[in-house]
Amino acid sequence: MPDEEIERAVERLLEGDRVSRRQLLSRAGTAGIGLTSLPMLLAACGGVKGEKTKGAATTAKAAAVNHPKVAIDQLNFSNWPLYIDKKVLKSFQTKYGGTVHYVEEINDNFEFFGKVRQQLSAGQPIGRDIVVLTDYMAARWVRDGYVTAIDKKNVPNIKNLEPTLAHPIYDKDRSFSLPWQSGAVGIGYNPKKTGRKLHSVNDFFDPAFKGRVSFLKEPYDAGGIAMLSQGVNPTTATLDQIMKALDKIEAAQKAGQIRRFTGNDYTTDLTKGNLWIAMAYSGDLVQLQADNPDLEFVYPDEGGMLFTDNMMMPAKVAHPYAAETMMNYVYDPAVAAKIAVFVNYISPVKGVKEILLKTDPKTANNQLIFPSDAVRQKLHAYPSLSPSDERQMEARMAQITGA
Repeated sequence: MPDEEIERAVERLLEGDRVSRRQLLSRAGTAGIGLTSLPMLLAACGGVKGEKTKGAATTAKAAAVNHPKVAIDQLNFSNWPLYIDKKVLKSFQTKYGGTVHYVEEINDNFEFFGKVRQQLSAGQPIGRDIVVLTDYMAARWVRDGYVTAIDKKNVPNIKNLEPTLAHPIYDKDRSFSLPWQSGAVGIGYNPKKTGRKLHSVNDFFDPAFKGRVSFLKEPYDAGGIAMLSQGVNPTTATLDQIMKALDKIEAAQKAGQIRRFTGNDYTTDLTKGNLWIAMAYSGDLVQLQADNPDLEFVYPDEGGMLFTDNMMMPAKVAHPYAAETMMNYVYDPAVAAKIAVFVNYISPVKGVKEILLKTDPKTANNQLIFPSDAVRQKLHAYPSLSPSDERQMEARMAQITGA
């Protein structure tokens, strides 16, 4: 079938979602796939009949899940860069045996999804036992049945989960996910390069920094910051408000304000001085200061985006008991405290601050790890979008970034 006919077929099959040819191509580009595979493209676009049924079936299985205790031989763990103290992995191996294959391969939620989308949609294993995904991507995997339920009998330390994180809208009983860390998206910058202290989301758009600014390419993050510059609360934003924020980003990009759109890889250019100001994740900057002590992170006056990254077991997981044992291990407050000291993000585990107040008061009083109530009130959760609205947002961002 010619590509044009495939495109028309996809447009007819999309449920309640009229898209242009350009939008369809943008979606394919975002996913990193071509138009030669109709089944794969349908999975990429979503919104086709059967998705809701699949998600419901997955939910039904959660209550009856049972993963027997077996000898731990291997654990394949995919995470973001700079997101664990490697000594924790070694101590896990010493305690439980086996080998942990830990790969820092997640640079961007959508980029990573593009790597494994075909296997997931075909019902095939992806070779990972734990993946760490941000809330909105975690919600998609739960909705589409791409996850394995957690046998909570193997994770007794789930009792240490912070109550505020216990019931997300996409996984109300935490049947498929456990928070890894939370953090904020704000301003990472070098004041020696900018020539002044920064404090506002509007600093991303200051012409004085033309060509020295990076934006995150994930639309939830970039769009959220842009909405804050427009006086819009991202958490309650409508699709129209999101699109207006993306229009502002596109205008900045066309004006040469934005050097590039990044995933977690903004860190290299910021450290080297190629970037002066970056849309950055809060915990990264503390670690980057080891290589460049001039770098700073600031929560903007208007606020920042609050995210939670979640541990999940993909469908057809090979080593569920090993994965659950790791989840239980990192929810031991003593272990979670070691992770917090290294990553400098907000720990989801109760009791961590109390431990650090005794062992590392400086870290315990670090606003990046334990933000004050005043700071927390300025942090905004991502909006809850329908699959159709989410796809339109992704397609628009792909047009802007050239993905």
